[in-house]
Amino acid sequence: MAISLSVVLLLAVILVVLIRGGSIKAGPAVVAVLFGFFLASTGMAPSIQKFMDSIAQSINQISF
Repeated sequence: MAISLSVVLLLAVILVVLIRGGSIKAGPAVVAVLFGFFLASTGMAPSIQKFMDSIAQSINQISF
């Protein structure tokens, strides 16, 4: 839950920066958000979640 909330907040910030910077217009941003929303309700959602969890675990294991 904490990882998914962090990712959602990070992506929301990136989306706002892209809209305000003019890199992406509001229309395509809405389409991207709706695509993600509907993708989350498909059968692919568990696979995407496992992939994101494995990336988060890999990043967490990096030590400097």
